Amino acid sequence: MKIIHRYIFTEILKVFALSTMFLTMVMFLDKAMFMTDLILNRGLSMLEVGQMVIYISPIFLSITIPISVLVAAVVAFNQFSAENELVVMKSCGWSFMYLLRPVLLFSFLAYITTNVIIFYALPLGNQALKQMIFEIVKTRANIDIKPNVFNRDFDNMVLMIKEKNGQNGFKGVFIADSSFKGSTKVILSEQGFIMTDPANLRIQLQLRNGSIHDLAKQGEDYQIMKFDRYDLTLDIPGTDQLKKKRILKPREMSISELRQQIKQNENSAWKDDVAKVELSKRFSIPLTCILFGIIGVPLGITSRRSGKSGGFVFAVLIILIYYVGLVLMQNFGRSGMINPYFSVWIPNIVLLIFTVYVSYKTQKEKPFRTLNTINEWTSVIWEYLLKKFGHTKIHS
Repeated sequence: MKIIHRYIFTEILKVFALSTMFLTMVMFLDKAMFMTDLILNRGLSMLEVGQMVIYISPIFLSITIPISVLVAAVVAFNQFSAENELVVMKSCGWSFMYLLRPVLLFSFLAYITTNVIIFYALPLGNQALKQMIFEIVKTRANIDIKPNVFNRDFDNMVLMIKEKNGQNGFKGVFIADSSFKGSTKVILSEQGFIMTDPANLRIQLQLRNGSIHDLAKQGEDYQIMKFDRYDLTLDIPGTDQLKKKRILKPREMSISELRQQIKQNENSAWKDDVAKVELSKRFSIPLTCILFGIIGVPLGITSRRSGKSGGFVFAVLIILIYYVGLVLMQNFGRSGMINPYFSVWIPNIVLLIFTVYVSYKTQKEKPFRTLNTINEWTSVIWEYLLKKFGHTKIHS
């Protein structure tokens, strides 16, 4: 790699790293309350929370990496243009296509990385997260169950045992169950055992040789039912979010799981194209890394009049337009208005046309009248905001 190419590659890499880290952290803010609850109320260590963050990260990285490629290309070439480095590069006889080579290399590496994350890291992370969540729920079910002490760790239930029988066994079980509306059940059992169901992420209390005393609404009816065995699912406070995370959404499924889901939907009476759209999106999203990388160079060069802020605003506009279009098209695909496999490729096709257009204009050094007009208005608005908030800050 030549020195100029190495220099451009390094500058893009710096901005890309900062952008990816920042955007991923912003997306994790949505999980901040959930993580805080795990630390304070579930007794998780920071190491375990860190593991959970790693398992969730592939979902966010599949979005932030393509965005960061565009931001890095725009900001880097905007900086070259603002500091007259681009003028020096052109005076050396280096054309736009020549300077585009390190950007193409970087975009292709980002494309490969995004594919690896989507096709491999994402399903592996979800599988590890599912196992970790079950261990959290399982551990939580055995907290503070002490003999002759009323235990209120479970939703709508008060539990008391006379003595423990091994690690997961109890003797003399008393339960007041108020989970049924208008009715309170008192359950008495000679023995009880904690049973775990990893496949369905459930914790059950298996009771043996007991009776259920059912007091109906307002004492109108009273029933007694004896049993040899009775299985009671334990509802652990705060684990609803954990259980929801165990249920994989289409975007969290692997390719094989998506294909299996598609086959199941085709055999059912109720038609659902969500899995088809998601499967096609797995292949379309990584391609935006290359398109964003190419389009970022001419946008960065064109936005030189407004400085670094102009390049950033252009990047934000492109990102908003693309992802709004993507959401719109995938909704059309899911509803059957557009072919589900083709729907998510429409924004890529539009972006490809725009990329070819701006690249051709930059290569021929033809002016961008529309972009320059937008750039000038952006500059005016940005300067106005700076003066307004700067003035307020001084007088505050």
